[in-house]
Amino acid sequence: MLAGQLALILAAAFAGAAFYVGFAEHPARMGLDDRSALEQWKPSYDAGYMMQASLAAASAVLGFFAAWSTGDWRWIVGAALILANWPYTLLGIMPTNRKLKDIAEGDAGPASRALLASWARLHAVRTVLGALATLAYLWALN
Repeated sequence: MLAGQLALILAAAFAGAAFYVGFAEHPARMGLDDRSALEQWKPSYDAGYMMQASLAAASAVLGFFAAWSTGDWRWIVGAALILANWPYTLLGIMPTNRKLKDIAEGDAGPASRALLASWARLHAVRTVLGALATLAYLWALN
């Protein structure tokens, strides 16, 4: 059952990171002026994207392996929920990310701030998916 326990740990780490971004980092960022907020978001997003994408992929692989090795379909629920972050990010959040990345810091203003606010709402879904995956894995452990 090590695969399932590791899947749970990685999903919880994903959810925790997403929660931190949504409830600490991004609100602090939004307290900055427009230029600084955009300037801070860009490298922060790049680092967070790679970390969270890796956590989601590894958790899903381990969750699917746990389902295969135990025959318990509940692991698939957790794996599907954590993996859902990939298409959601690519289809739901990436258009906003591209718009933000295309804005030069010197051009930051009300439009970039509105996009950052929209990004925060979109990112909140990732927190929910991570939390639901964590709960599903906990359910599968019982």
